[in-house]
Order: sequence, then structure tokens, then C-alpha cells
Amino acid sequence: MWQKHGKGKGIQAYCCWIGKKQSVESRGKGRGGVSGFPKHGNDDSRAKFGTEKASVASSFEDLPEECISNIISLTSPRDACVAALVSKTFKSAVDSDAMWEKFLPPDYASLIPGSRVFSSKKELYFALCDHFLIEDGSKSFWLEKASGKKCIMLSALDLAVGYEEDASLIHSLEYWKWYPIPESRFERVGEIVTTFEIHGSTYSSILSPETLYSAYVVFKKLDHFRGFEDCTIQAYILMGTFVSRRLVCFDPVTDENFEGYNGRLKPKQREDEWMELELGEFFNEAGGDDEIIVTASQYKSNFRWIEGLVIEGIEIRPTENQQSFFSLEG
Repeated sequence: MWQKHGKGKGIQAYCCWIGKKQSVESRGKGRGGVSGFPKHGNDDSRAKFGTEKASVASSFEDLPEECISNIISLTSPRDACVAALVSKTFKSAVDSDAMWEKFLPPDYASLIPGSRVFSSKKELYFALCDHFLIEDGSKSFWLEKASGKKCIMLSALDLAVGYEEDASLIHSLEYWKWYPIPESRFERVGEIVTTFEIHGSTYSSILSPETLYSAYVVFKKLDHFRGFEDCTIQAYILMGTFVSRRLVCFDPVTDENFEGYNGRLKPKQREDEWMELELGEFFNEAGGDDEIIVTASQYKSNFRWIEGLVIEGIEIRPTENQQSFFSLEG
């Protein structure tokens, strides 16, 4: 009976069906208008319509709980939490394991730490929304709480500076200063002590399919931060044949009037005491396993020595406006 027409449309489809049914039933009674609204009539007819409207709302709760759960599962975790506030019937339907399992990624079983036991799929879902380390602590993984989409951060330990072919030199003190700081999710963060050029990579199969993603470099500025004044950074994202190029800058007080600014993106402050700078967007199609390469570097004609830039990592998460990429593509 219920067909999935896309996230957020399940409840709308049902209400539309109920509305049409109510409208049909009201026809022939002489006063029915569009969607069952009376065009004219006295107070009695309006009162009758109000009663009919209330019966439409209550008829939703008259459905079997499993049916309500199926309908709400066509929306999103955020919508489900809102629906749970409607009534006890809705709350019971929202708390079902069957509904929350549909919000979990298909491979969720492989993400559960071996020592953890969860009393419900809902508890498991919100546990996976907290950041946890994978691949020997070199990456952080979590689900976006509002949508259930996969997110990942490549730590500074997972990044390369320049195009160093010798893997043993990638984390060399020639390029980085390594130390722990309490506000980081990783064991260590890296301060770059050379010209700026970083590269990170992952695979599209790790992320959620049919989703628009954005990549950000997450960083802090130390007191001796220097070298980025009026410095343009070119950022690239490469995935298969797709290439995204963007101009950005790390200095949030860069003068927008200086020659060559060209509308570069500036960093923003995060709630976790770090700053982030968006490097670009890409669309992750279903069924692929392409390598995703994220890179950011100074213009080679304008290389300068930098100091005081601490990198926590490159974060890849769903773009807030899922339509922005398609709008740009036209």
C-alpha cells in the first residue's frame, strides 16, 4: 500500500490520501469546496467541518502501530523525534526497533564495537552519532544525527604534506610538529612547519550513497600564526572524472579589497573550539568505490614559509543544502 517516494514524503502522502478521501465523502452534500473546505455556510457547517478535520487527524492514530512506524521511517531521524512528541501512540511507534533499523546504514553491524551492548536500535543509532575512532585511530567516524548519513574525518596523521613519495617521511619532523591537545578527538594533532600543501584520500564506498558531501579542513591558529596574510589557497576534490576547484584563505581577517581576492571563502568558527574551511563539494553516487582525493596548497608562484597552523584533519560530511550543487550545475 505504501510506496517510498523519498524522504519526508511518507506522512504527506498519507495525509493527502486522507484529505482526498474526506473531500470525496463530503461531495454531494451540497457545500463541499476544494479539499473539503466549505465555500459558504453557517456556523453549524463550519463546526461540522472542524469535527471532520479532527477525525482525519485521529484516523492516523487508528492505524496499526507497525503501519505508523513504516510511514515515519520514510522521513528522517529528525522528523521521527518530532513525531514522537505528537502522542503516546506516535512515541510508541517511533521507539520501535524496526523503524530505527531503517535509519541505520546497511553495514551498521560492522561498526558496533565488540564490547558494547545496546538495549534498542534507537540507542545504537544515537551511539553511532557520537564520534568514534577507526583504522587504528587515524580516522573518526560518525552518523549525522539529523539524517543518519555517514561522516568521516581524516586525522592529520592520515594526511600527506606535499607529494612525498616516501611514506616514512610523510610524518617527518621536517614537515610537522606533533603533540596532543585535550580538545582534539585524536591522539595527536600536527602543526605544519613548511610551505602549505596537504593531501588526504578515502573511498566513496565508506560514505552514504546518493548524497551531496562537503570537505573541510579543521584547524586552529596559534599565537605565532603567520604566513597566510593575503595568501590564496587552491583546493581540489577529485573523484573519478569529477574535479572541483575552489579558492580559499586561512586568514579570516584578509582584506577583501586586496588585488586577487576573487571572492575566496574564509574560515568559520565551530562549536568545538576549532575552525573550519570548506574546500569543496562532490556528489557520491550509489554503487561506486572511487578514490576521493582532497588537496589544498599555496600557489606555487607564491610559496611562503608558514607557522602556527595546527591541523586536526579533513572532515567530510553531508552538505547542509543538498540542492546547492545541482543549482550550480544548472
